[in-house]
Amino acid sequence: MHEIKNAIRYTIVPKDLGAHLFEVTVTVDTPDPAGQTFVLPAWIPGSYMIREFSRNLVQVRAEARGKKLALKKLDKHTWRAAPSVQPVTLRYEVYSWDLSVRAAHLDQTHGFFNGSSVFLRVEGQEDVPHVVDIQRAADPACKAWRVATSMPELKAKRYGFGTYVAENYDALIDHPVEMGDFVLTTFKAHGVAHDIVITGRVPNLDMERLSADLKKICETQIAFFEPKSKRAPMERYVFMTMAIGDGYGGLEHRASTALVCMRSDLPVKGQAAMSDGYLKYLGLCSHEYFHTWNVKRIKPAVFAPYDLRSETHTPLLWLFEGFTSYYDDLMLARSGLIDEPAYLKLLGQTVNAVLRGSGRNKQSVAESSFDAWTKYYRQDENAPNAIVSYYTKGSLVGLALDLSIRSETRGKKSLDDVMRALWQRYGRDFYSNGKTAGLGVTEEDVDALFNEVTGLNLRRVLDSWVRGTEDLPLPKLLTSFAIDCADSGKERKASLGVRTVRDANDTKLANVYEKGAAHRAGLSAGDVLVALDGLRVTATNLDVLLGRYRAGDSVRLQVFRRDELMEFSVKLSADAAPQMSLTAQAKPAAAAARARKAWLQA
Repeated sequence: MHEIKNAIRYTIVPKDLGAHLFEVTVTVDTPDPAGQTFVLPAWIPGSYMIREFSRNLVQVRAEARGKKLALKKLDKHTWRAAPSVQPVTLRYEVYSWDLSVRAAHLDQTHGFFNGSSVFLRVEGQEDVPHVVDIQRAADPACKAWRVATSMPELKAKRYGFGTYVAENYDALIDHPVEMGDFVLTTFKAHGVAHDIVITGRVPNLDMERLSADLKKICETQIAFFEPKSKRAPMERYVFMTMAIGDGYGGLEHRASTALVCMRSDLPVKGQAAMSDGYLKYLGLCSHEYFHTWNVKRIKPAVFAPYDLRSETHTPLLWLFEGFTSYYDDLMLARSGLIDEPAYLKLLGQTVNAVLRGSGRNKQSVAESSFDAWTKYYRQDENAPNAIVSYYTKGSLVGLALDLSIRSETRGKKSLDDVMRALWQRYGRDFYSNGKTAGLGVTEEDVDALFNEVTGLNLRRVLDSWVRGTEDLPLPKLLTSFAIDCADSGKERKASLGVRTVRDANDTKLANVYEKGAAHRAGLSAGDVLVALDGLRVTATNLDVLLGRYRAGDSVRLQVFRRDELMEFSVKLSADAAPQMSLTAQAKPAAAAARARKAWLQA
């Protein structure tokens, strides 16, 4: 490719693997005559929490033509260089020891970074091209390393070290980079290349099966948004996975996703069964891939553009995260990777998870969305009693709306039509010719679009299900699709009404559920259980001990609260945890059977 003029130029190199340091430079050829300002984001899109990435910057220095230039720090993530008529270069190190999808990580096994945690933004020049030279480390451990990113190559071979280019700063920080001795394969989904990159030791990894399964998911989703053209919104896509001993998570980007999973979740050669771990991993891939449309291009208005200096509140995460959570598993069913009973089992698990916490009766999904920064992403021990997840309940809102629209319109319309309308109106042209040209969607836009597309007046429903705290009428809605949603009828066990975590060989109370036996007796989150009726409680035997009792029995419970031994008399209650089960009717009426097929096999 040709040389790009007037670009912001970066270099990044793994400088010290043992100290986990990347060295980064940024050069501005035409700096602001009054003094060039540089800013590092405080958060990363898709993860709604102030993370203060600047705390990891080490020794930020400025120079012009090799001579030291004065640099003043203005606030926690902003620096200003002294005026200069010469090109200005900032040089700094980034401490990178966050083994997640949100920041940067570097050691002898691999390197990974999101641009938002390593690349300072040049204030006033965000819209010019940004070129980054990704350099190989001198350390012999990196001899076999390659580079994986969806960022277009400038002077680099694909998967190689060299220079890459982004059309602007927004794009620069939306193409994460993985470097290491990874496993790689490529498949095409409706003509578009999709790379799978796995970092970490995974014996007998079945990449052929993983490639075939992801191809089904990707083609199903591409056809969902573009049923006629089957045109993907990107020229190439990359699935980047760090396989570790224990971990789970993902973060969406415009042409890639960064994932973390347990190595045991990945498919094994010769094992045809769908393990729970592999199903969970495929659901994660499906979720992040759906974000390619829903949140990366169809965006809340306040994210167009992002303000990465401080919190940006929106009441719409129930749509962008919740609906994505609804469609992630549904796409597994529609692509044929799981059958109807398996999908209904997943749906039942989500229903039970939402019904478990009383916070659903106190906070709406719209409020949960708005409060993501202060509540959802900063959960404490009282969270189940105070908040609701815009992911899980948001997915059930999507389900309820989908079923309701299908029923009210006799199958002529569905939530699928609403999503495609959002895509056509707000998402398809969001990045026009590589530039950010689109507008985001507001809460008023969403309400109006639901009514327009479906021909129904859904304002009251949206007020109740989205902006209210009532439980969703799922059993009634599912009946029209020949699916029974009812308590499984299993005997309720004696329960303390708590969630516990292991603390060494002790059992610690992580959450005390409102109105449960422990709550009524006065126990608190953080209490360490010592003995139940004189028998020691360990990290593994609490359920066994409780299994000797019935609901209504009273027990003596000794606990440590901080360093003080306390005793409580607890009257055990029946386990209030929901046990809802979703079951397809064996001999449904013809109309209900057709409706169920249209929903699950669309």
